[in-house]
This record gives sequence, C-alpha cells and structure tokens, in this order.
Amino acid sequence: MAIDPTGADLKAFLADRPDEPVVMLNLLRFRDGGQESYARYAEAVTTTFLPRYGGEVVYSGDGSSPLVAEDGQAWDAVLLVRYPTRRAFSEMVADPEYQQVTHLRSQALAEAVLQPTTPSG
Repeated sequence: MAIDPTGADLKAFLADRPDEPVVMLNLLRFRDGGQESYARYAEAVTTTFLPRYGGEVVYSGDGSSPLVAEDGQAWDAVLLVRYPTRRAFSEMVADPEYQQVTHLRSQALAEAVLQPTTPSG
C-alpha cells in the first residue's frame, strides 16, 4: 500500500507548476495503534515545519462511516494542508530535520493518499 511519496513522485509533483499554491488532500488509514505515532508526527509538523515553509492546516477531521463508498474505501482521518507553493512542500519533505520525524508518519499508517489540489475557477 502507498504511504510515502517516492523521489520520482516528488519530481513529477514539482514539475507541475512549482511556484503555484497547492492544497494537499491527505486521506489516512492507521495501523492498529498508529494514531499515537501519527499524533507525535503531526505535532512536530504543525509546530515546526508548516510555519517554517509557510504551510497551514486548513481542515483536520476524523473519518466516520462513509455515506457512499465501496468496501475498503473508508478513511480514519482527512486533512487539508495549504502550502504557498509546490516547491515549499518539496523543500519541507527534503528538510533534514523533517526527515528525522517522518518515520513516525510511516509507522503510523497502513495506507495514505496525498492528492495535490488547486482551486478551480
């Protein structure tokens, strides 16, 4: 299952309008007991790395029973995180200090979706 972006993923992401704002949709499915590890990761990201790179959490919420979804499409948590540019996101995930905490996210998740979005209209 996908959890972390690869170098090729990040290269393609950055090639598409690197200096335009982006809102990252995060769909998260936790491993058993993973919420605690993710909470430690989220604390580091929201207090250190988002401010450093100009990002902000727009929305964070727990998932519940889906209204319309196929089996296996329910998510434990949903986040929307705004970054001033795609480049800012890429610089954040390449930050050596960020790399020291990203393992908390990886060990917490069974599956994840990181979907870049841009405003329409």
